[in-house]
Amino acid sequence: MRLADDEKAMLDGSEGPARQKAMELLVRYGEALGAERLVDTRNVCGTMGATMPFLRDYAAAHGGRLDAVFSEFSLDSPEVLEIPKVKVYSCHLQQGLDPEHAAQQGIPPQAVQVYRDGEAYFGRLGVQLMNTCTPYQVGNVPVKGEHCAWMESSAVVYCNSVLGARTNTEGRESAGAAMLTGKIPYWGYHLDGNRLGTHLVELAIEVKDTADWGLLGYWVGEAVQDRIPVLSGVGEIPNLARLKHFGASASSSGGVEMYHVVGVTPEARTREEAFGGRKPCAALRYGAAERRIAYERVNSTGRDRDVDYVMLGCPHYSLEQIWEVCQLLEGQRIHGNCSLWIFTPWATKQLADRNGYTRIIEDAGGFLMTDTCSSVGRVLPKGTKVAAVDSAKQAHYLPAIMGVQAWFGTTAECIQAAITGRWQGGLQ
Repeated sequence: MRLADDEKAMLDGSEGPARQKAMELLVRYGEALGAERLVDTRNVCGTMGATMPFLRDYAAAHGGRLDAVFSEFSLDSPEVLEIPKVKVYSCHLQQGLDPEHAAQQGIPPQAVQVYRDGEAYFGRLGVQLMNTCTPYQVGNVPVKGEHCAWMESSAVVYCNSVLGARTNTEGRESAGAAMLTGKIPYWGYHLDGNRLGTHLVELAIEVKDTADWGLLGYWVGEAVQDRIPVLSGVGEIPNLARLKHFGASASSSGGVEMYHVVGVTPEARTREEAFGGRKPCAALRYGAAERRIAYERVNSTGRDRDVDYVMLGCPHYSLEQIWEVCQLLEGQRIHGNCSLWIFTPWATKQLADRNGYTRIIEDAGGFLMTDTCSSVGRVLPKGTKVAAVDSAKQAHYLPAIMGVQAWFGTTAECIQAAITGRWQGGLQ
């Protein structure tokens, strides 16, 4: 790779051993990818915490030093390096637990202490403790064309598609190295030509609510895998939640990291712009039959109608979504055999507290949680066998990760399940 003078200096160790190791990692990474150079980034989102058991044990084996965890697992260095402050604006994504609801999640106090120690450590490094899979909902909103280095599939696809910023799906190592250097390999979705649409998806039916957009994403992801779909024929302009759920679903059933919606997303003012004048490699149609297929596949693990857990907030809920839930839930009571957990960023929960939404949820017997979700943290109410979710992504992952059944439906159907303890949803 061709390196700029400042990159050569870091590689030579002029800014210390940690940045040198970070640059060595990025050079190896870029060469493996076939990148010709690095590109500057001033926006990094990653997960570097030590709440998982093997990371906690690794930190304990090194005297509790989180520098050891960062060195080994973010810089590929068995030597414990002193980690300097991050060089560019960097945010921490979701972690493994909610420290305020550790008891409900079955998390022991020692794990909470590791979590608190980790927050203090990354705060000293200058990392923004957003602790969410949706950093764009709580202040990290890169602009069109901005080069980023983000982890988290649902965040990446939103960043590329809705915001028009540029990122590949980075890993713990490349994101950690980017934090220390402000560099990332210039390849993939950083390049103009790689951001053009490949598959045309014509909508033959109206896609209405958030659940509909989740189903559409689930079908599109399976159909195009890791290519770039271009949606045409969208009627009502989708809001943040619908685009968020579409991308999260498409990146789960397939490997979609970018999509275009003609007339909606910033690089698809027209169909011609979305494809860059090229002919699509395939033209697909999404109608009632395809919607039915997606619904049946995403609900393939659902068998028993008695629901003991309702999980909302994958990706993390926005304040608008919490408000919508409270309209459905106020004055109601969660069934005695069911639990309701809703996940949101910590900053959003503070607004929900002030608006009285948290009290409405708690008065009904539910919990508004932060910092994690059931799949990432592997946290469920004790004895959970059957879950109901309004996220196709969570319906895809939760059964595989936690071995439970999952029903997917609208938010209203999920709240009804929480109140009655029964799944009564179905495709309309």
